[in-house]
Amino acid sequence: MSRPKVSAELMEARRRQALQLLDEGLSLKEVGGMLGVAPCSVMRWRDAAESGGEEALQVRFSPGRPSALTGRQRKKLGRLLLKGASGNGFNTELWTTRREGTLIEQHCQVQFHRSHVARLLHELGVSCQKPERRALERDEQKIHAWKRTHWPQVAKTGSVEKRVGYAAT
Repeated sequence: MSRPKVSAELMEARRRQALQLLDEGLSLKEVGGMLGVAPCSVMRWRDAAESGGEEALQVRFSPGRPSALTGRQRKKLGRLLLKGASGNGFNTELWTTRREGTLIEQHCQVQFHRSHVARLLHELGVSCQKPERRALERDEQKIHAWKRTHWPQVAKTGSVEKRVGYAAT
């Protein structure tokens, strides 16, 4: 059985209740069945309380696996990402998790799977962005002028070729 998602206080109270039921003469299996836990858990709580007292029933912090990147490496990664993909030696400005993973490997000597790179960047506050699909040569002033002068005519007729003078090919 997996650990339930409840507060530490509730877990400790359940452990105390298990010990109380054991003191009343119930078996490990009966107590486990009543509390919805495995009998081996009840036995572990009993043994811990006998050797360490009430303090042994407290829920301990479980930190999990330590991070492969240090705080300094995370800050360095953030600075590198701000330089852009081209600034880090890639052909285009498009960031991919593969490129970001390569960057981490080159500068931090740590290798991650692409899906973990995405989680790591999310933790750093970096989100996925799609590039705008606009030409670099785009002239906003000409576009605005065209919309002001020609678009009202096109909107009335519904035909760009008729009003603007384009020939259909």
